[in-house]
Amino acid sequence: MADGIPGPDSVGPAPAVRPFLVTAGRVADAGSGRALPLETQVVATAEGLDALAGLSFEQHDIVAACRLPQSLAELAARLRLHLNVVRVLAEDLREAGQLAVYVPDAGATRDASVLRRLIDGLRAIPDSRGVPSDTD
Repeated sequence: MADGIPGPDSVGPAPAVRPFLVTAGRVADAGSGRALPLETQVVATAEGLDALAGLSFEQHDIVAACRLPQSLAELAARLRLHLNVVRVLAEDLREAGQLAVYVPDAGATRDASVLRRLIDGLRAIPDSRGVPSDTD
């Protein structure tokens, strides 16, 4: 790597399909003007589960993984797909009625009291010894 170009052993294997091919070159915020937030919850619909056999590989994986609600961030991590690819495909699946998408209220995500309640709830969870963790 003397000339600044990474050698073959310093870079992991390239993905078989580039993200822009999966989304046909579309980006997450092209249609609506803004991308779905990463905390957006998604869940498969009955129509989506019925249509699994006819979906592309990535769409199939998304719908199959969404039998239980989860965020776009969790979904992207679980499927090892780029977050913007998941955003675009989730929009496509929502438009086809195969995925239900629940965008969080923007005001609630910026409310400090919600974060405080979350922290208090996490502290109330007992540790492995059964003692609530109340360290500050």
